[in-house]
Amino acid sequence: MNLVIDIGNSKTKLALFRDGRIITSEQVEVFTVSLLDRMQSEYTGITHAILCSVRELDPSIMEYLTGAFPFFLELNKSTPLPIINAYRTPATLGMDRLAAVVGASNIFPGKDVLVIDAGTALTFDLVTSDNRYLGGNISPGLNMRFNALHHYTGSLPLVVEKDDFPVLGETTEAAIVAGVEQGMVLEIDGFIDKIKAIYTDPEVILTGGDSKFFDKKLKNSIFVNQNLVLIGLNEILNFNVQQ
Repeated sequence: MNLVIDIGNSKTKLALFRDGRIITSEQVEVFTVSLLDRMQSEYTGITHAILCSVRELDPSIMEYLTGAFPFFLELNKSTPLPIINAYRTPATLGMDRLAAVVGASNIFPGKDVLVIDAGTALTFDLVTSDNRYLGGNISPGLNMRFNALHHYTGSLPLVVEKDDFPVLGETTEAAIVAGVEQGMVLEIDGFIDKIKAIYTDPEVILTGGDSKFFDKKLKNSIFVNQNLVLIGLNEILNFNVQQ
């Protein structure tokens, strides 16, 4: 079995893969050695592991990972990939973005795929039908936009997301909700339209913590997969095991 670990800005996702399928997964706010110990006790036969992290880790966790599994891989800018990375500044590229496009190319082989990750940040990434990652865009995520309006102004309240929003807000709170949420929907749909004008019939995958919020609000047809980064990490791990 493969153990896949994705450490994001706020939470950590872990999954066990067997024969390319997730057999169990969980999400935690605090990632510890005791959690890894428990997984190894509950699931015997974990032979390979991969870690992708956007933040610095406790050295004890890295020490555990490097010693506990016959094959351990930490995804970094030098890791061999099953796709071609055409990003001009690979050293600055978030590894979670890279894993997501690998996952997308695995789900839709031979297709142009636009990956939209609606998390702490809103990212757009494109992988082409010939497995070339071309790059993408980054903008603030949903909660970041609400927090920024509150933090950088003197009187605007801190607003949380609402499932429905008006076209025009008739109160300050409603205006913030309408501006942020409607603005993001238009931004996402607008960028999908731009990609469709360049690439014929691309697939669109939406992932990330806020993907459920945007799923039914977009006019474009999309495929939602909350485990896209995990799937990509598993593919990268398998690719390196076979080298």
